[in-house]
Amino acid sequence: MPYSSDVAAAEALTVSYQKLKTEIAKVVIGQDETVRLLLTAIFCQGHCLLVGVPGLAKTLLIQTIAGALDLDFNRIQFTPDLMPSDILGSETLDQERNFKFIRGPIFANIILADEINRTPPKTQSALLEAMQEYSVTIAGQKYGLGRPFFVLATQNPIEQEGTYPLPEAQLDRFMFNIYLDYPSYQSEVDIVKNTTSDKRYDVQRVITGEEIREFQQLVRRVPVVDNVIEYAVSLVHKTRPNTEKAAADANSYLEWGAGPRASQSLILAAKCNALLSGKYSPDIEDVRAVALPILRHRVVRNFKAEAEGISVEQLIKRLL
Repeated sequence: MPYSSDVAAAEALTVSYQKLKTEIAKVVIGQDETVRLLLTAIFCQGHCLLVGVPGLAKTLLIQTIAGALDLDFNRIQFTPDLMPSDILGSETLDQERNFKFIRGPIFANIILADEINRTPPKTQSALLEAMQEYSVTIAGQKYGLGRPFFVLATQNPIEQEGTYPLPEAQLDRFMFNIYLDYPSYQSEVDIVKNTTSDKRYDVQRVITGEEIREFQQLVRRVPVVDNVIEYAVSLVHKTRPNTEKAAADANSYLEWGAGPRASQSLILAAKCNALLSGKYSPDIEDVRAVALPILRHRVVRNFKAEAEGISVEQLIKRLL
């Protein structure tokens, strides 16, 4: 629905965000920061990679968010024998012996790419065009994807047998790389209470695709002062070893730094973070608030960092 002004749209976004949080909290307990980042990515038209050990409700979280949004949802279970055509679709002959394109599960608004690192790079790369250009190309014919379109992928960091590392080009297309940690003691008590009884919680759809598109356009229109943009770009440049603005830690411990897509993501996410916090323009604190999940999958440690046990998170926090 069109709003009378950007201020009215910003207030509507805050209300919708609170409604979404309330609905999601009916099912998912104790993952407030993760929920905030996932919804931020959706309002910024970005994609998310969730990394966590089994049993932390990664899949349930994405399914719950999809249930609260009035959008088409498809889940793709990634396996070693999955083929690109199983994701994108394929051409078949109809009864009149004419080629007909049968759409794959990628043709939805929200795609849950479950255990994305269990399929070979050839199949992983089937998502590249869809995530960047919102289209797929089959037999030389381009097919557009419906908007909004999000890929929310999950990955298990500890079970490495039968997995394939995601290519850097694909990692860079994820706006956020979100690490899910174990729940707190009290959260786990609440989880056990809720999941071992016969209670059922129905998640209501509280936001439509049209509203999401409105909010995505609103985020783009949020004004940003130059010093915030310069801070974000400077932060990304600090991660690039052996360049003019590289930080000392980057020269010592990083093999590769983040690219321009990281700078774009920092500003977009900072804009949305400001709106969700009730502000009309982001400041440097908003950039800092989203920096870790944006940068952690875009920088590569060198051998020295691995040998000294220095993690990517530690390096990014030093740069901040």
